[in-house]
Amino acid sequence: MFLHTHPYKPYIFHDTTKLIVGTLPPPRFSTGDLKDGDVDFCYGSRDGQLWKILDQIFELNLKFETTGEAVKQRMNFLKEQKLGICDIVESAERLKVDASDLGMNNVTLRNLISYLDEYKKVEWLIFTGGNSKNGPEYFFRKHIKEHGLKLKPISEQIPRVHEFTLSGNLKRTIRTVSLTAPSGSANRAIGSFDTYKKIKALNPGYTTLQFRVDQYLSFFKD
Repeated sequence: MFLHTHPYKPYIFHDTTKLIVGTLPPPRFSTGDLKDGDVDFCYGSRDGQLWKILDQIFELNLKFETTGEAVKQRMNFLKEQKLGICDIVESAERLKVDASDLGMNNVTLRNLISYLDEYKKVEWLIFTGGNSKNGPEYFFRKHIKEHGLKLKPISEQIPRVHEFTLSGNLKRTIRTVSLTAPSGSANRAIGSFDTYKKIKALNPGYTTLQFRVDQYLSFFKD
């Protein structure tokens, strides 16, 4: 049994307006066995696409290498754009040491509601995945149910948008969006989307990465 513990603390500032919410990075980020091209930071896997997507959207000219400079680039970007990262899983047990969300058992969740209470300017939660089992939206639904809250659908079209009202000293409504996961395993799902098929038919060079760039654009860049 492998105890997969999240290697990074939430990266949030008091002026953060949007939080990126995933689950866990690949186990090698917890054990320190990084591969060449990994960045020792949230979503830093060389196989992941989140930073490639953001690099295109914002024209960042990011470095994709295991260096402190690459980490600093990402930290500075998040702060400048008032973006934060707070993955919802703190730890999980795995029988097989891999990055599969479905392989997580006995999951311990982070208390995102407490972070939202503390960081009062957060208006959006951006899930890097949907409501399939052990996805970030799936876990968030379980989490807020314990607080007597639930997501209200705003748009059922992909990417799906919901909202919920956070009570407390400052009552406010927070919206969520469940983006197509920035992982290679989601490419097959993208290939089945009618929207992707139509664009691909008109433009054979259209890629699943570009599909994500187009989808993510309106939620990351005002």
